[in-house]
Amino acid sequence: MPLLARAKAGAGAELHSSATISEDRQNLLCAYLSAGLLVGLGANALLGWWLADPVTAFTIAGVALYEGREAWRGNARCEAC
Repeated sequence: MPLLARAKAGAGAELHSSATISEDRQNLLCAYLSAGLLVGLGANALLGWWLADPVTAFTIAGVALYEGREAWRGNARCEAC
């Protein structure tokens, strides 16, 4: 996913396409959230850190709220657009 996100960011900047840049952010966010979920569940299952699971869930919820608010406002990461 990070490689795909990087490719879409380059294509979006060249095309001046906010939709493609938004796709780039979605792919990157998906990769980060998947990694965070894996770490949280692994810490819970392997180390017995029961608090890692809810902390991971609240972190994912916070990131989702932030990204949703940015998408609602129409903020894109593209400097060329």
